[in-house]
Amino acid sequence: MIFSRRRAARSGRHSRDERSNRPQAEAPAPEVAEPAPPAFGPYDISQAPKGVQRLDLGSLHIPAVPDVEVRVQANPDGLVQQVVLVHRDSALQVGAFAAPRSEGIWDEVRDEIRASLIKEGALVEEVQGPYGIELRARVRTPDGGTDLRFVGVDGPRWMVRGVYQGPAAVDPGRAGPLAACLEGLVVDRGSEAK
Repeated sequence: MIFSRRRAARSGRHSRDERSNRPQAEAPAPEVAEPAPPAFGPYDISQAPKGVQRLDLGSLHIPAVPDVEVRVQANPDGLVQQVVLVHRDSALQVGAFAAPRSEGIWDEVRDEIRASLIKEGALVEEVQGPYGIELRARVRTPDGGTDLRFVGVDGPRWMVRGVYQGPAAVDPGRAGPLAACLEGLVVDRGSEAK
């Protein structure tokens, strides 16, 4: 706080302002604004736009995007283990992972993915993408080389990892409907500890 003494043109060394004797109204408390929803997703369930048709897979709600096929693999108990979205010659595998409340985990996960890919002999580079730093890799398969692009998005107590394959892995501009799926994805982490 800054204090200052004003010298008044009145008589006496310590003049008082007559207004200081009046009761002062308390200033209204500042309004606490809720954070604005992000411009695009993945969204937390608490900030997801309404009125969008989505396929509810539990922790992931996949938006219905024309010409995108949704392939789901479940474990023997019926729990969804893998979701792959396919459009023409490109695919996007998406998964949601629990994360601590205090910080995101994509940086750590990205380092682990990079180390694993390099150990397997893949060529790996980090590039800037719409969600921040992505990994692009060229991996060896029995059928030859395959391009992959790893995208990570940290949310409140969750992280979404997307892995593009095919032309969308090499050129993000060719992701089209698959990128629209990621941008409209909703994560429902739930409130329990995981």
